[in-house]
Amino acid sequence: GRVQNVLPSMEAAFVDIGRGRNAVLYAGEVNWDAAGLEGQPKRIEFALKSGDPVLVQVTKDPVGQKGARLTSQVSLPGRFLVYVPDGSMTGISRKLPDNERSRLKKVLKRVMPEDAGVIVRTAAEGAAEEALEADVERLKAQWAEISSAAKTASPPALLYSEPDLAIKVVRDIFNEDVASLIVSGDTAWTSLSAYIGAVAPDLADRLRHWVEPKDLFAEYRVDEQLMKALDRKVHLPSGGSLVIDRTEAMTVVDVNTGKFTGQGGNLEQTVTRNNLEAAEEIVRQLRLRDIGGIIVVDFIDMVLESNRDLVLRRLVECLGRDRTKHQVAEVTSLGLVQMTRKRIGSGLLESFSETCEHCNGRGIRVSLTADHHHDSPKSRKPAGFVDPAEAAARALAASGGVDAVEVEPV
Repeated sequence: GRVQNVLPSMEAAFVDIGRGRNAVLYAGEVNWDAAGLEGQPKRIEFALKSGDPVLVQVTKDPVGQKGARLTSQVSLPGRFLVYVPDGSMTGISRKLPDNERSRLKKVLKRVMPEDAGVIVRTAAEGAAEEALEADVERLKAQWAEISSAAKTASPPALLYSEPDLAIKVVRDIFNEDVASLIVSGDTAWTSLSAYIGAVAPDLADRLRHWVEPKDLFAEYRVDEQLMKALDRKVHLPSGGSLVIDRTEAMTVVDVNTGKFTGQGGNLEQTVTRNNLEAAEEIVRQLRLRDIGGIIVVDFIDMVLESNRDLVLRRLVECLGRDRTKHQVAEVTSLGLVQMTRKRIGSGLLESFSETCEHCNGRGIRVSLTADHHHDSPKSRKPAGFVDPAEAAARALAASGGVDAVEVEPV
C-alpha cells in the first residue's frame, strides 16, 4: 500500500491499498525492526511519511463505515503453524499438553530458520517432524515469492491473497477428527485433491467425490441449516429462545423463556435451567454465525448469586472449545454478560445479505405523513430480503479461520 496521511494524535496511519476506502495501520501493528529508526522513539510519524510505500497485511475486513485494519508484522498461516518472517519469537499454543509442547520445542530448534519465527497451532499436536518441516519450507517459499513481488510492484498492489474458500476450509479445519470430506464439482475436486495430496497425503483417503445427480447441499440439508443460522431468532430445545441482533458497535443476545415453563421446582430453578441451556447455544451460534467484536448477553434475571456464577461458568466452559480468541468480562450491575470475540472476517449475516434499499438497514421505514396511518397492511411493500442459498457453500467459512492461540516464548 501507499501511506496517505499519518495522524500522530491517533497513533495511526491511513494507507491506500487499492480498495476504495483507506485502511488504517495503528502504531502497535508497525514492524519497528523494518522501520530503521535507530535510536529514535518508536512513534508512527517517525516510521512513516505520506507517500511512503509500505508492505502490509489485512487483519480485519472493512465493517460498516470502518475501513480495513492492517499490520506490517506479516504472518503466513500454514496447516500446523503460522510463519512470521523477520520474527524473533517462537511460541507454542498453551492448549497443548506439556509433554507435547516439550516435543515441539525440540523439533522447532531443528527445523526453524534463524531469520524467522513461528507460532505453533493446536493442530500440530502429534504431527511428525517431517510434516512440520514441510510446512515451514512451504511457507518460507511463499514469503520469498511475496518479497520478490514487492520489489517490482507499484503500490497499491495485491501481492498475495488468501486461497479460495475450499482450500482455506481444508487448511484450517480438515484433520484426523473429520471422518470424510465430500466435494461436489470437478473443479473443486481437482483443486482439493491436489492440495491434500501435497499437504496432507495421510488424509487423502477421506476425500470423497460427490457425483450423484441430487444436489449435495440438499441431500445433507445444508441450505436449511444455513437459513436457520441467518434467522434473528433461535429456538432452544426446551421451548426458550435467543434473539440475536447485530449493530455496528456490538452484537446483543437476549435470552427468553418462551414456552419453557420448567418441570417442577420454583421460578429460580426454571430460569436457571433455561439460562444454562441458552449459554451452550449462544457459544454454538457465535461459532456458526462467525460473530466477532463486542458481544453482550442479557440472561434472564436470577436471584441467587450461586446460580449466576453457575451460568457464567457454563458459558466460559463452552467457550473453551472455541478456537477463536475470546475474553469474558465481569457481569455488569444490570446483570449483562460482556465478552469479546476476535473478528476474523465478515460474519455469516454480512456475507449473505445486503442493506435494504427501503429502510437502509434500520428494519423500519419512518413516515411522518398523515397518509401513512391510513395505509392498509397489504399496500405496504415489505423490506427486501436476500436469499443466500445460491451461495451456501461459503457457510463453511463461518467456522473456519486460523485458530487463535495463546503463546509463550520458547
